Formats: sequence, C-alpha cells, structure tokens
Amino acid sequence: MNEDTLQPPGMRHPSSSSVEPAGGWRRDVAWLTLALALFFGLALGARALWRPDEGRYVEIPREMVATGDWVTPRLNGVKYFEKPPLFYWLEAGAIHLFGLREWAMRLVPALFALLGCLAVYGAGRRLFGRRAGLLAAAVLATSPLYYFLGNAITLDMAVSVLLTVGLLALLVALEEPEGPLRRNLLWGFYLALALATLTKGLIGIVIPGMIVVAWMMLVGAWDLPRRIRLVSGTVLFLLVAVPWHVLVARANPEFLWFYFVHEHVLRYLTKVHGRYEPPWFFVPVLLGGLIPWTAFLVPALRSALPASWRDRRQRKVELFLILWAALIFGFFSLSDSKLIPYVLPVAPPLALLLGRHLAAVWEGRRNRELRIACSVLLALAGGLGLGLALAPRLVSGPPKVVHYLSILDGDVYLLAGSLLLLGIVPFLFALRHRPDRSLAAAFGGISLFLLALVAGSAAFNAERSSRALALWLKPRLRPEDQVVTYRTYVQELPVYLERRITVAGWLGELEMGVRAEDTSDWMIGLDAFERLWRAPGTVYLFAEEGRFQKLAETGLPLYRLAKGGKIVLAVNHPPLTLPAVSTPPRLTSPPVPP
Repeated sequence: MNEDTLQPPGMRHPSSSSVEPAGGWRRDVAWLTLALALFFGLALGARALWRPDEGRYVEIPREMVATGDWVTPRLNGVKYFEKPPLFYWLEAGAIHLFGLREWAMRLVPALFALLGCLAVYGAGRRLFGRRAGLLAAAVLATSPLYYFLGNAITLDMAVSVLLTVGLLALLVALEEPEGPLRRNLLWGFYLALALATLTKGLIGIVIPGMIVVAWMMLVGAWDLPRRIRLVSGTVLFLLVAVPWHVLVARANPEFLWFYFVHEHVLRYLTKVHGRYEPPWFFVPVLLGGLIPWTAFLVPALRSALPASWRDRRQRKVELFLILWAALIFGFFSLSDSKLIPYVLPVAPPLALLLGRHLAAVWEGRRNRELRIACSVLLALAGGLGLGLALAPRLVSGPPKVVHYLSILDGDVYLLAGSLLLLGIVPFLFALRHRPDRSLAAAFGGISLFLLALVAGSAAFNAERSSRALALWLKPRLRPEDQVVTYRTYVQELPVYLERRITVAGWLGELEMGVRAEDTSDWMIGLDAFERLWRAPGTVYLFAEEGRFQKLAETGLPLYRLAKGGKIVLAVNHPPLTLPAVSTPPRLTSPPVPP
C-alpha cells in the first residue's frame, strides 16, 4: 500500500527525505520539468510585446546590452529607478544568448514559473507526501493568474517565485534535523530573499519578515531566531543585496530618496502612482485567478485549521501557509497602489494547501466535498462556457465585450468548449464516485482552456502592441530620421526599432530621470515638437488616434501612413519622398492602410 494512503491529510512525513529512494524524487522532478516546460513554453512567442509592461521590461535590458552600463537602469535613455536590476540582468542575458526575440524575452518568467512549481512540489512532498506535492504543483501551474504571468514579461513572477523558494526553504529546514541539509536550506532562505530584494525592492525582506514574525508569535516558537542561523544568514543577505544599491547610489545622487521613499513608502501609503483600487479589489482577482481550484478552496482551508487553539502547534506548517497567504493578501489590499499581479505571491501557499486537500480527495476520502466542489465548478465554468458560446450571437451589449468577441472570432467556440468540458466532465465523474478521474478531468479541462486562450491572444496584438507598425517602418528608417511619440510613450516601440525615440509633450514615469539630467535632445515639449516637425528632415509620428485628430485640426502638415489598433503612424513630408523597400517584412498583424 502506498505510504500516502496510510496517513490522514495534514500528517507530515518527517522522515520521508530519508526513507524515500532518491530515484523517486529524481524521476518525479524529471517528468515534472518536461511537462511544465512544454506547458509554459508552447506559446511563448505567440504574441507581440504588449504595452506597457512588456515593452518597458525589455527595453531596459536592451539598453543595458547596448550601452554596457549594468548599474544604472535606463528607459529610452532616461534614468529609471523604480525597480532593482536583477530581472533586467536576466533578460539581458537572454538577449545575449538568443537575440531580441519575443519568445526569448518570455523565457525568463517562464523558467521562474517552472521553478516555482518544482519548489512547491518538493516542499509539498516533504511536508505532506508525494501525491500532495504533485497535485500542489499541478494546481499552481494551472491557476490562470499564475499561468498567464508565467507568459508575461513582468517582475511579478520572478519576485513571487523567489519569495516562495525562500519561505519554503525555511519551512522545510525547520522540519529537518541539524545537519548540512538544514544549514543549506537556511542559507537558501536568505539567498532567495536577497535575490527577491534585487528583483522588486524591500518587499523581498518586509513580506517574509512579517510572515515569520507573525507565525513565531502565533505558535509560540520563541527560540526561532537562534535556530535559523540569523547571523551568518544576515551576512549572506547583505553580501548579495547591498553592493548594487551602493554602486547605483554613488553614481546617482538622486537614487536614494526616489527609490526608498518615493517608490516604497509613498507608493504604498499614497495615490502618487494613480493606481488606487478599493480594499476588496483583490477578492475577485484571487478567486478568478485560481479557477477551477476556487471550488475546493474553502474545504482545503477548513481542513488545514487546527481543531482548537491548543492544537495549533500540531498544525504549525498549515498555519505558516495560511499566514503566508493571508498576510500578503491583507498587506496589498491595504495599499493605495494596486495592480492585479501584486497578489500573485498568495498562489503558492494556497496551492500547497489545495494539494494537501486534493490528495485526500483523490484517495476517495472526501467524496461528499468533491461532489459539492464539482457542483460549484459546473455552475462557474459551465455557466461561463455557455455564455461564451452564445455571446457571438449578441448584436448589442457592452461595446468592449462586443469588440473583443469580434477580435476572437472562431476562437470563442474553442474557449467555450473547453470551459464546458471543465464544468461537465469532472461533475459526471464525481457523481460516479471516481475522484481520481474527476480531478484529472479538471486538470485537463483547465489546461486546454489556458493553452487555447494564450494561443488566441495573438488576435489582440493590434490592440495592445505597435509591433506591426514598427516592423513596417523599420526597414524604411534612415539613421538621420527621427521617430516621435506625441503626448504618450509607446513602450514597445524602441524595442522593435532598436533605437531611442523622441517623446513630445509627455513625462509620466520618466519625470524623475528627465529632471535628474539633461535629456532635452529627445524628451521635448510641444513647441520643440512643432519646430522639429516643420524642419526639412524626415520625422515619423506615433500618436493615439484621438490626439492625432486634434493635432490635425491645428493645421500642422500630417501625412498619414498607417494605423494599428489605436495608434496612427504619420510623417511630416509627402510619403512619395520616402525610400522604397523592395521586400516588405512579413507582419503578423499588418497595419491598416490610410
């Protein structure tokens, strides 16, 4: 009989690392790595770089490679201190290895997503058993929020996985006896926190510190500081995290105030970034981001809680995971600056708790809970699928919904079909008392839906990216020509053109860098833009359609060349004088001719 079936959920396997054959771990890791690499890697190049984040977080490392300055991050040639450099360095490494390709740029977050799943598997297997570890990894990989951010070029997946690796290393170390393994896990905890700090700032130490202190107080683990190699670990953390901060501060006097005060304190406590959302903002984000596993979340949390206050020390691991999820969720819910990816670090601890619960479900010890959860899933996924299948018949409705449905076209039915399968098939197997097949069907249904959605996302390239316009323009550009964005900054444009652009009448997130040094050659005002436009040289303009129309009403000579999504491309002289291109580039989403 399998060892997992002998112990009720929540019972840990304190000796599993010593009694289980190493070959079993290696075999699981090898198969998981292969499956996850395919799952996260199949659609890496399916779409263009979407604004704003993907363009920004590729352009900064592109400029590092071009200039050789690895200390001071720059965006369009302007100092940019909103984030530390680790993610930029990794993206720059991908550029060195594979060139400036979309799939290569998404390889970094995809590898972090894979690493996070492997970390969850390893910790889940050590703490709750093999089946729980495998299911936890699968839950995390197939959670929509996690999967989509593993396919997006942002810092959030990297920092979330580094926090996960660090906190799980600590949690597993506390379950291990004294020895080299425990020591290395604890040093891994400090190293991961240092790397998280180098990825997204002080949350790399604030969030883990908040969780560990709260857990220590809750379970009465007052001897924890002397058990976690605090002195040597702190030295390791400082050796990794501090040098870049010292170097960049010495080179840039404005760094310290902007980075620590403006980007940490004021970002959290004020609306300075214009990203305010109500305190309940992350509730639907988290519930939707965990579908279909949202249906199992309540029983998973209930089974993890201790029966009474006196029993809390018997559920130390479960309470650590619950605190991890709850404190991060509360921390960002109270902030005055909110974006959807901020809640991503909540997913790994919830995946572990779900994996622990689903292991019992798989073994047939939670049949009633399975039927209830599958009924909820049928209502959620089945309702969404049915609504999506009928949606193309709508002749009226919210303009954005109708517009997006027209873009998806036939992909709507593939997405609707996968949602219907996700709702119906697990429910039918649950009715027949086949929990293993019911869960397998849920994993298969959500995987099909996620892959179909990411593959179909290329249909939105014209809406979210100027790649088509940039590729159309790039072979026509001469070194002396100017490219200007008017009253906006199109983040992905410098990446595709592989050159700095001129920005007219806009500062936005570049305001600090513009004030820190002279950038007047390419960060210009509207008067300077008009003089440039009327000059003899060739100037290309990228502008949002509404602003382009208003600019045309001023009488400025504008020769419209093409339109992609909401962005219009124009030139300041009649297009007949432009150099010809013998073979136009192949465009995934061609610009609309005037």
